[in-house]
Parts: sequence; structure tokens; C-alpha cells
Amino acid sequence: MGGVSIWHWLVVGVIVLLLFGRGKISEMMGDVAKGIKAFKKGMTEDEAAAATPAAPAEPVRTIEHQTAPVSSQPAATAQPTTAASAAPMGERKVG
Repeated sequence: MGGVSIWHWLVVGVIVLLLFGRGKISEMMGDVAKGIKAFKKGMTEDEAAAATPAAPAEPVRTIEHQTAPVSSQPAATAQPTTAASAAPMGERKVG
């Protein structure tokens, strides 16, 4: 009663085939095989990437600033400053 014989395994196998069908089981085993192959391929790609040195990065190229075009209009004249406005903030002009 406690032992598992070949007949027990055959009955279990027939029940599994009846429940899932032969196509489902082969489909599932094919998916498992594809997953294993993808995993192995990923592992070899990681090892190959670690073995090859990384290519040196290109130097960063900067855009040179362009100068503003010279206009034909006369430049604005500077406003005269008074001694009071030229004094730094926080200081008082005496006198």
C-alpha cells in the first residue's frame, strides 16, 4: 500500500494527459526549452561584453558662441552717474 509502483505512475501520467492534452504538454516543454536557450545566450553575451574593453568615448563637442551682428544704428549713450548713485549700497555719503 505504501509503495509506489510503475502502475501508479502510469495512471498519473494518463490522468495528466487527459487533463492537459498532448499538445499542451509539448507546447509547455518547448517554451521551457526556448527560455533555457535565451538564458544561455544572455549569459554568453554578458561574458563577451565583459571580456571586450569598452570603446573610448568621443570628446564632447561644444558649439562656439556666435557674435551678435553689428547694427547700423548708433549705440545708446551712457547716462551720467551722480556721486550718490555711484556709492555702494549700505554706505552713506557724508557732505
